[in-house]
Amino acid sequence: MTAASLALIVAIGLLGPVLSARAAWRVPVVVGELAGGLLIGDTGLRLVDPHTDAFRLLANIGFGLTMVVVGSQIPLRDPRLRSTVGLRGLAGAAVAGVAAAILGVVLATAFGTGHAAMYAVVLASSSAAVVLPMLGSVGLSSAGLGPLIAQIAVADLVCIVALPFAVAPQDAGPAAIGAVVIAAVSIALVVVLPRLDRNGLRRRMHAYSERRRFALELRLSMLVLFVFAAIAQTAQLSIMLAGFALGLVLSAIGEPHRLARQLFGMTEGFFGPLFFVWLGASLDLRDLGGHPWMVLLGVSLGASAVIAHTASRAAGLPWSQAVVSAGQLGVPVAAVALGLQAGGLLPGEGSALLLGALISVAVAAVAVGALARRTQQHPLATVGDSQA
Repeated sequence: MTAASLALIVAIGLLGPVLSARAAWRVPVVVGELAGGLLIGDTGLRLVDPHTDAFRLLANIGFGLTMVVVGSQIPLRDPRLRSTVGLRGLAGAAVAGVAAAILGVVLATAFGTGHAAMYAVVLASSSAAVVLPMLGSVGLSSAGLGPLIAQIAVADLVCIVALPFAVAPQDAGPAAIGAVVIAAVSIALVVVLPRLDRNGLRRRMHAYSERRRFALELRLSMLVLFVFAAIAQTAQLSIMLAGFALGLVLSAIGEPHRLARQLFGMTEGFFGPLFFVWLGASLDLRDLGGHPWMVLLGVSLGASAVIAHTASRAAGLPWSQAVVSAGQLGVPVAAVALGLQAGGLLPGEGSALLLGALISVAVAAVAVGALARRTQQHPLATVGDSQA
């Protein structure tokens, strides 16, 4: 890894903001970054080697930080998650999960991949990091979308925790121990940190850090992230779970605005785009040419995700919102990253997973636009639609 390679990676990562510049397209920024990685990696010009230890290490840090941001966006402090609205969201996620499990078995059997568990987790997932910004971009307030927000949050949380076990079930024993340790430390932090806040210690540290420009909160957050990552690595887990756990801790205690800006800057300014460029560079889409049935698998995954989430209509979620909840990107991307690291994916299967995710995001974007138009025409539609 050289300075020239890093310059190229950062430059290619700018494709993300370029493709996302037109708001009407609603293209997630990661799509451009993945496309840039495909261009300079194994699929395209092979200007970078994604298999070097240095590139993988930087990408893993980016993966962890990306999951910190995703976890911090789960609205754990939202009282609606603990109300009847939250119960409806939980029921919707459960119904979608059952449908996803059935469809996962069907797809794994039909295509002979043997990855039913992985498909089930991917199909059941939603992406808060993708769907919530799409809702905000068209002026939809979360106030009238409580069950939808709750369902997305529950699906995101459960699927991200379950994914490492679905991708590498042979490591389930050590992984379970590692997950329990990370969960225990996370719960301890959620209990202890608010007490430090109440006695004024956290506030004094924040003021001291800001006055002396030490960025102590960021340093301590990175320390926790890498401690969690070390536990995960020892237990043969992914840094994905470490980052997500830290993000949930920050969400539960209330992330300071200054720390949120610092983490966002580190992640979106360098490490996040680098991870997605690495992921794109690691994929070889030429495998799809030799295995055209993987294209069909990708289309089937995208369609199945939409079908699984529309099943949540049985729990009372309106049709339009059920389709919106099908938008998924984080878990499929994580599945590809974990699969590449474990060497468990078939040729072209990683590309098929990403194709399915992009189809689900495209369908969700169309549904968001339709929901926005309906809401503008009938301001009570998001509530009244649930009675239809």
